[in-house]
Amino acid sequence: MGLRAGSLIKHIVYSAQLAAVLEVSGWPKPGNVHRTRDHSDACYEHFLAGSIALGSSVEAAARRGVMIARGIIDSSRAGVGRLVRKAVIDVLSSHNDGNTHLGVCLLFIPLSISTSKTYIENNAFSSDILRRNIDAIMRSTTPIDAVEVYRAIRIASSPWEMGKVADLKSPDLYDKEAEKKILRDGITLLNVMLDASSYDTIARELVTGMEASFTVGYNELMETFRRTNNINTAVVHTFLRLLSKFPDTFIARKVGLKKISDVKKAVEMGIEETRWISETAEKILNLGGLTTSEGKALLWELDEKLQSLGKDYSPGTTADLTAASIMIALLSGLRF
Repeated sequence: MGLRAGSLIKHIVYSAQLAAVLEVSGWPKPGNVHRTRDHSDACYEHFLAGSIALGSSVEAAARRGVMIARGIIDSSRAGVGRLVRKAVIDVLSSHNDGNTHLGVCLLFIPLSISTSKTYIENNAFSSDILRRNIDAIMRSTTPIDAVEVYRAIRIASSPWEMGKVADLKSPDLYDKEAEKKILRDGITLLNVMLDASSYDTIARELVTGMEASFTVGYNELMETFRRTNNINTAVVHTFLRLLSKFPDTFIARKVGLKKISDVKKAVEMGIEETRWISETAEKILNLGGLTTSEGKALLWELDEKLQSLGKDYSPGTTADLTAASIMIALLSGLRF
């Protein structure tokens, strides 16, 4: 591709913003806000606004990656946490809805840092090297990064949405002494995500080099696009494939927290109660998804069902993984 640093940074920002726009525009993504579905407290245009607003933080992240690659700063000074918080604030300031892109911010910032670092060091986009760099960036995070991400999540969420953690090294999000404990005990952002990875798919992505996005989402997106030459079909099928493989922990948490406040146990209960959603997603794909009348019919049926159950049944984590998968594809040169 032969990009100079300035053009590389622009490419990363473009890929991030377009990925977020394509993700929310994919339709019908069952249960989500999409171009023909609004929720009572969030509409399609809110997500479009947030998709554009996260651009400045992605740009700053990409610049940090260039600086790391050139030896100007150490990886521990990447500022992952600060940039995630900035992205969340920028998104929230762009519209009157609440949390539309928290998961996307958590994924896009380390991905952007790692992408520019990878390209500057290798003059190419290599998935394997990029994943190793994501892992390296996360391993270089600090307690300050953890504190900043705690602040970002508290800005975007509320205690009743997140539940409580027990028997983990990382303190509860809403523990009044959380920041003090993190700094005192030297708990890094990686430590926090490792603790959360057993019950939160976004956290698991961040401690596995974004395994689901690279090995499932990206592959499905590229394969479906090559077969159909239709970007909407590719996005929706990517969403369905991810949903079929990974029960949505956003839904599971919301459902489980109605019965128990311990978030880990709540997610376990929620996954069991909502497993039918993943099973239906797989069935839709087996029927051909958007490429057959049978697949379309069952897809719309699932969308109607989830929408009727309310916003707690919106597969938000799956949407975040889909956005990351699209960004990876765009970074790698996808054009449509």
